[in-house]
Amino acid sequence: GMQLTGDRFTSETASFGNDLSTLPNFPAEIRAPAGTLPGVSSFQLHFADHDILTPGDAPDVLVAMNPAALKANLGDLPRGAEIIVDTDEFSKRALAKVGWVSSPLEDDTLAGFAVHKVPLTSLTLEALKDSGLARKDAGRAKNMFALGLLSWMYHRPTEGTEAFLRAKFAKKPLIAEANVAAFRAGWNFGETTEDFAVSYEVAPAVAAFPAGTYRNISGNLALAYGLIAASRRSGLPLYLGSYPITPASDILHELSRHKNFGVRTFQAEDEIAAIGAALGAAFGGSLAVTTTSGPGVALKSETIGLAVSLELPLLVVDIQRGGPSTGMPTKTEQADLLQAMYGRNGEAPVPVVAPATAGDCFAAALEAARIAVAYRTPVFLLSDGYLANGSEPWRIPSVDELPEIAVEFAREPNHTAADGSRVFWPYLRDPQTLARPWAVPGTAGLEHRIGGIEKQDGTGNISYDPANHDLMVRTRQAKIDGIEVPDVEVDDPSG
Repeated sequence: GMQLTGDRFTSETASFGNDLSTLPNFPAEIRAPAGTLPGVSSFQLHFADHDILTPGDAPDVLVAMNPAALKANLGDLPRGAEIIVDTDEFSKRALAKVGWVSSPLEDDTLAGFAVHKVPLTSLTLEALKDSGLARKDAGRAKNMFALGLLSWMYHRPTEGTEAFLRAKFAKKPLIAEANVAAFRAGWNFGETTEDFAVSYEVAPAVAAFPAGTYRNISGNLALAYGLIAASRRSGLPLYLGSYPITPASDILHELSRHKNFGVRTFQAEDEIAAIGAALGAAFGGSLAVTTTSGPGVALKSETIGLAVSLELPLLVVDIQRGGPSTGMPTKTEQADLLQAMYGRNGEAPVPVVAPATAGDCFAAALEAARIAVAYRTPVFLLSDGYLANGSEPWRIPSVDELPEIAVEFAREPNHTAADGSRVFWPYLRDPQTLARPWAVPGTAGLEHRIGGIEKQDGTGNISYDPANHDLMVRTRQAKIDGIEVPDVEVDDPSG
């Protein structure tokens, strides 16, 4: 409902050329009680003719489809903000669900706001009385009526939304045309009613963007595209071992659509199987990725430690949500930083890459892949629910702008034994990066021992020697410490 409405307004705003930032917000329960405060689903959008970085804290316009939506968001509105309410939904029963004895439309609750009382449901049903739809189905189109009204208020383009609706409901043309009709009715209502004395024009943010081709993109979509780009730039097939979990599942959904780029997705039976498969793919020479959120990171921790010990490239993508335990699956909290840094037994250091914006998820995925491959290490990529679901304009880079990710597999023995024969040492290190060789199984002459028990330096044989263990622990730490970290750039007017 509201998520689709907000997404359409966002897409038209992006195509118009405004800078924007969004905050989708929906219940964690699969079927949250309709009409209650916990059941409110909202979509906040901040757009401007200049560079903006957040969806803001104080919306200037609130569209409240029922009393719960009004009560849940009223505290965020600044005085003088505009409120559009569907008066058809303000029944005694609906008011009682949120603890209102009297209607806020009839007392002083909304004093200080510009209130527009619009019978959205009735107007939608009237607009669709000849559509052939049942009353209940026709009533569902009121979101499109509201979208049409807002599109009129802010001079948003309409052609894209109409084309989208016809494409989305191509197999149900009756529903498609009903939604288009409701959308147009909302626009016409804004044009003809005297209740809205003002409409707003927000010019394109020309000065905020370098020249280029832009698209609207969410963090999870940008991350998926970044992983595909990393696969192509490295020449490695992309393998995703994943178990569905909010808010990371969109990456699995998106990557599964791109088999034409050599992407292989595996939906495992649980989090442990997902990362086990991904680590096996890394051993086999793939660009291996596993996606999850906080509870899944906890389950994957032993295998991440195994990847540290095996020194294989593996991307652990953590789209953070509120915790502990199940916590708040659809709500944003950057709750996993300490778990990502220290949440493994023994001393198991890993680098952590964190994007700053939804579009930055693309570059972060490329950088995480580069580090993993160059240093033969698992890498945490820490996004979160806000970046994952939020959107912003993103300049599509040319392929030439993308970094090369050099990959060299071991091809031949690399060490001379005491008897003069050439042998393969799986833990002989690159002097610059301290990375060990990456030997793909099946390469003749490069057979070597693998597993979680501590390795002997160089040979990779099992070792219980405390001095060797100390050396390996310190060497793995030195490898991570040697990764070049650029200075932080502070994006603030004051510097």
